Amino acid sequence: MNEKFYTYKGYPLVRSKNTIYYGYMSDRYVIMIQILATKKIGNTDVASKVRVVQMSTDLTLDPLKACVKNTECECGLYEALDIARVWLEKALKK
Repeated sequence: MNEKFYTYKGYPLVRSKNTIYYGYMSDRYVIMIQILATKKIGNTDVASKVRVVQMSTDLTLDPLKACVKNTECECGLYEALDIARVWLEKALKK
């Protein structure tokens, strides 16, 4: 089965409720974006506070040690995705 995912700047996005995973699970790192708060704009809920976490995909690591870098910001999803893209590209170049 060949599933298609939404992508942002070349990396796949997978969402489960208020958590979005950004990147390929086959790479060394992925980014987890948690939507912590939303606000209404018209009839639509949009993210207003997010947590961005760079995580190792190494399944042998303790989950706490797998979290390499994180930040919380009062920003929208696009800003969080831009942070995620920069972190992911830097991490994968190493």
